[in-house]
Amino acid sequence: MAIVKATKATAEKALKAVDWAAQDALTDADIERQAAENPDAAPILTDRESAAGMVLALRARLKLSQAAFADRYGIPVGTLRDWEQRRRIPDQAATSYLKVIMREPEMTARALGTAAE
Repeated sequence: MAIVKATKATAEKALKAVDWAAQDALTDADIERQAAENPDAAPILTDRESAAGMVLALRARLKLSQAAFADRYGIPVGTLRDWEQRRRIPDQAATSYLKVIMREPEMTARALGTAAE
């Protein structure tokens, strides 16, 4: 497959060609149908199914190892590892907790008494 280099001008032209009103008018059902019809489309993941990527991205953003993240937020390291390796999917409560950590990592650590000094 050839490598195609995109320039800023090419990207701007592509963005101008998008019918944003039509995109905004799409319903969730439209999006799901289009994704199902496109063999190249990645599957649409639920929050729980995308938790592995969420945990990895969050740890990377916070620059924490598995052990440090687990200790800071009171999650057993084995559970964290299972989520990241997709052996287990976090339940709804754990998914909600991960969202809180994602949005307010320092506040969450302070509330737990595990914030870095």
